[in-house]
Amino acid sequence: MSKIRVLVGTKKGAFICTADGTRRNWEISGPHFAGWEMYHLKGSPADPNRIYASQTSGWFGQIIQRSDDGGKTWSTPGSSPEDLKGPEGFPKGESNKFVYEGETGTHMWYDGTQHPWEFKRVWHLEPSLTDPDTAYAGVEDAAIFKTTDGGKTWKELPSLRQAKGHLWQPGAGGMAVHTIIIDPKNPKRIYIAISAAGAFRTDDGGQTWKPINRGLKSQYELPDPDAEVGHCVHRIALHPSRPDVLFMQKHWDIMRSDNAGGEWKEVSGNLPTDFGFPIEVHFHEPETIYVVPITSDSLHYPPDGKLRVYRSKTGGNEWEALTKGLPQKDCYVNVLRDAMAVDTLDECGVYFGTTNGTVYCSPDGGDSWNAIVRDLPGVLSVEVQTLK
Repeated sequence: MSKIRVLVGTKKGAFICTADGTRRNWEISGPHFAGWEMYHLKGSPADPNRIYASQTSGWFGQIIQRSDDGGKTWSTPGSSPEDLKGPEGFPKGESNKFVYEGETGTHMWYDGTQHPWEFKRVWHLEPSLTDPDTAYAGVEDAAIFKTTDGGKTWKELPSLRQAKGHLWQPGAGGMAVHTIIIDPKNPKRIYIAISAAGAFRTDDGGQTWKPINRGLKSQYELPDPDAEVGHCVHRIALHPSRPDVLFMQKHWDIMRSDNAGGEWKEVSGNLPTDFGFPIEVHFHEPETIYVVPITSDSLHYPPDGKLRVYRSKTGGNEWEALTKGLPQKDCYVNVLRDAMAVDTLDECGVYFGTTNGTVYCSPDGGDSWNAIVRDLPGVLSVEVQTLK
């Protein structure tokens, strides 16, 4: 029977949840890296036991961790534990250095002035679909880096910042590359999203990038209806069988593109609110998508205090609330952009984590939900591995 491994990044460590294909009884391992913010963990599709993790701290900086045995043990590629200790025994955070290439220039700041680029942390890790030693990292301040030696060294793909980077501006949570999607049919095509600059695409493996924001509207944040950059994209998702069809959760609006981001149209339909962070696609049904509506950009909790996942089986516009097993009163949590995922079992499972530390699983495509674990630190990311 297949096995499921759920990788959970939280504000105070990482947790690994495992179960067999019935997804009823879960074993919880962790916290790994207790006390550290774990922005993202993701396994390699080419080698499921290879897992990359982003470990960060406002005091000690950024460290990339790697496991080669499914999360049982971890190492810092290219550095020994002794290398990472400062004179007083505290971590130096200098492993796997992320250095912007060339003259970085400046980007827009909150007040409209120009501000120098400063590396802060890795938000998202995206392993290659075919090579376990190759992975991409999306960082704050917004840039994309690549490793080809298993995380020992990282090199920026600087042409991304040349796509009008001087006009990019932080959103409320900073300015980061938080979404990286590799086209499964064309590995040289990569989609990324930045808060609050928009969506971008490369067709040549990162040598050049172009904005793909036509059709996006941001009437409050960006009055210019023809602006190429400046849109606050929260998340992008696609189905592997149709990499030209993209779904987007924006800062207001659910959007869809049928031509690889060339043009977007709104598909929010009958949602109670079109603000939210994550968006996912059912593994076997390319027109079935999931979102978690949040009251507003200032009220980051579900409308009416009811935690509801919404599902569309028509690629948008027509939505149904999924509530069975979810709290329907006095629930004031949020679900962050990287905190939803799906598995690849015959009956597709859907997973998400909340800011109050609960991780939910639906083994039946969203029809019913059960808590895998409760009372973890606030969940930052959820990824799922289907192990044969």
